[in-house]
Amino acid sequence: MDLQLKGKKAIVTGGSAGIGLAVARLLAEEGVQVTIPGRSGKKLSQAITTLRGSAHAVETDLGTAEGARILISQVPDTDILVNNLGIYESKKFTDISDEDWLRYFEVNLLGGIRLARHYFPRMLERNWGRVIFVSSEAGAETHPDMIHYGVTKTGQVVVARGLAEMTKGTSVTVNSVLPGPTRSEANDVFIQNMASTPNATFEQAEKEFFQKFRPTSLLQRMADESEVASLVAYLASPLSAATNGAAIRCEGGILRTLF
Repeated sequence: MDLQLKGKKAIVTGGSAGIGLAVARLLAEEGVQVTIPGRSGKKLSQAITTLRGSAHAVETDLGTAEGARILISQVPDTDILVNNLGIYESKKFTDISDEDWLRYFEVNLLGGIRLARHYFPRMLERNWGRVIFVSSEAGAETHPDMIHYGVTKTGQVVVARGLAEMTKGTSVTVNSVLPGPTRSEANDVFIQNMASTPNATFEQAEKEFFQKFRPTSLLQRMADESEVASLVAYLASPLSAATNGAAIRCEGGILRTLF
């Protein structure tokens, strides 16, 4: 399918691995000029070499205000902003320190807010643009071992909806995507560390994780990065013009509520 994106410009945060890299790869294949910001020059270089099309990297830490300023100074404008950068962990609520809370707000929430504050008004001026927040099913259903993560992911959905309210009568859309557990190098390690049996294979750890922690999942497996990326790429395209202000699930049926 032609997503009608050729010649557009996109910024994909957290794009050196995981869902972000899969999104960057799809957009590049559609003819989009992709910018991937990140902290590690080595990881960025490796990511760029896997993309077919126009892509470049900006080495910066988007978990800081200075990091956002560096990106904006080098890439002052974009058609598509995919706020995918995020951190997560499993941690007992009473062990989550003030420093932990502040770090999660800075990286998961303020990181995307700072960029939207700059790029979103310019999209409105041009009367075309896409802002997509990659949230999580944890933003809609609280997991007691990831409360700090869930709070920031709920916050992303709220910000996205609030921005969407400002797009009335324009060709700009703002949406959020709620993936469930998705395969990546980091997530694979996370799942195996949750296993009750030492040295469990990934398949054993994955099965136990869904039985114990995500029993309502209809998929009963980790999603592939490309399965999430294809939804994000569609939302970035002109084909999705009627989808605005939505929190779209891509979590394998974990959430049981209808709306």
